[in-house]
Amino acid sequence: MESNEASLSTSPSSFSLSQQRHFYLAVDRLQFKMETLVDLLSMAGRLRSLPIVVSCSTRDELDAVCYALSSLSHITIDALYSDLPEAERARVFSRFRQATMRWNKQATGKHGDAGETEKEEEKSHVIVVTDVCLPLVNSGESPIYARVLVNYELPTKKETYMRRMATCLAADGIAINMVVGGEVVALKSIEESTGLLIDEMPIDVSC
Repeated sequence: MESNEASLSTSPSSFSLSQQRHFYLAVDRLQFKMETLVDLLSMAGRLRSLPIVVSCSTRDELDAVCYALSSLSHITIDALYSDLPEAERARVFSRFRQATMRWNKQATGKHGDAGETEKEEEKSHVIVVTDVCLPLVNSGESPIYARVLVNYELPTKKETYMRRMATCLAADGIAINMVVGGEVVALKSIEESTGLLIDEMPIDVSC
């Protein structure tokens, strides 16, 4: 696991306007993938009110990710799945946008009192979503602007990758693509077809 270690800087004050940044995080073996995700969010999730989206391709993986992340007490988790009632889907988006607003306020220097840090609403907020449940912008839903988007499962098509970016990631956000073995080839194909630069994730990334 040593080669898989990476973290996001725990200094929200480092927030600055820039273009989206795209990285890949290579995992040695498939059985280490979930453990690596939990390790990553156990660090990133300690950033107060950090809005994070974890994107999966299937409902089974969504359920597995939600179960694994439920052990992290410093984050709150919502899941978007196909049979979620419309009213609850709207509430999920609303809670996430509130977390995004809190992050933006503190990232620009508008911090609350230190005593508020442990409040439930100040936890980092995670949405786990499958591709079929991404925000339906063409149907009138607004994008959700996560600070960090983790592609736990790499999409097979560039169109799916770009849709995830357009509907779930802030203009200056960070995309982290988790890849195992031969998926690096698929990632390079997405990089070439989209014109994006997807670098290997460094040890420390400032949010």
